[in-house]
Amino acid sequence: ISVEQLVCITTKTPMRGVTPINPQKKMEADSNPVKESDYYEGERLTHLLDLIQRGIETSKLSNVNSLPEKIWLKKQIAIGINEVTRVLERMKSNTTDQQQNPRPPPVQLQVVIVVADCKPRTLTKHIPNLAASRNVPVLYIRDNKRASLRLGELVKLKTALAIGVKARGNDLNLLLQQILTRDS
Repeated sequence: ISVEQLVCITTKTPMRGVTPINPQKKMEADSNPVKESDYYEGERLTHLLDLIQRGIETSKLSNVNSLPEKIWLKKQIAIGINEVTRVLERMKSNTTDQQQNPRPPPVQLQVVIVVADCKPRTLTKHIPNLAASRNVPVLYIRDNKRASLRLGELVKLKTALAIGVKARGNDLNLLLQQILTRDS
């Protein structure tokens, strides 16, 4: 290490000919531009979660098969970051050629709900881009660090950072379609 480099490190001044890295600028470039109106929080979040809960209950009651609740829920909703990512990756991309994979994927997602205020942000950062490449809308929720708890309650777990509602043509899907068309 040269004397000039040591002076630059200790005084935190850039060396000649080297442009300093601004971590805030890099983070802004990496993150998706999400408008403030895209977030569900407060009363709007409570209303959304109540509607989804009612949709889940109505779909469950109208289901003639009497599956155990956890199994039925897993058939309707992809729960967790890994499962949502897996299902999105198996879906056909907008850029994928139809002849490449003529069969449709076994599961399609209607909507993905992501906790926007999770730490570290890198856990869910890939989901919006992946969903956009599959034409799946993303709903962002935040509730002063409690959004993961509230989303977890919805799917009978302690916490959840992301869920994807599978397109099954049930009451829950009809309800979410109304919410998506109303908010767009």
